[in-house]
Amino acid sequence: MNRWLPQPMFSLFLWLVWLLLANSLEPGHIVLGAFLALALPLFTVRFWPDQPCMGRPRTLMAYLAVFLWDIVIANLTVARLILGPVRRLRPAFITLPLDLKNDFAITVLAHSLSLTPGTVSSKVSEDRRTLLIHVLDLDDEDQLIQRIKKRYETPLKEIFPC
Repeated sequence: MNRWLPQPMFSLFLWLVWLLLANSLEPGHIVLGAFLALALPLFTVRFWPDQPCMGRPRTLMAYLAVFLWDIVIANLTVARLILGPVRRLRPAFITLPLDLKNDFAITVLAHSLSLTPGTVSSKVSEDRRTLLIHVLDLDDEDQLIQRIKKRYETPLKEIFPC
């Protein structure tokens, strides 16, 4: 089983992402997504020297729900900000201290922040202890850091415990 399905949770994740991106549950999309979700890990397993260990699939599903909700809200917020007076924008760079130790989890966090409109991950420090983030409109830096830690980093520590 491990030889044919080297990363079952990753395959499930790829399949779900495919279905979300296709925005369709037609049989063709289900089959194509399943094929890609099974084939991609087989072809890329040699490029992953340290396989990410995943735990708590329910936490992953909750994380994805929170992440998708935050994308919707951020889209509305960014639309409101850019349609309003430009002088109201307060762009800033912030440094997020990281509690995550797993490189894959740090990558997921950085990508999650970059996929959320209004924030872009810029750089992970060499010691993997901080993440530089650009924010389109910053009101309170400490509040934003606590929000990111609560909504994204804490679940990622549970999802990727190693």
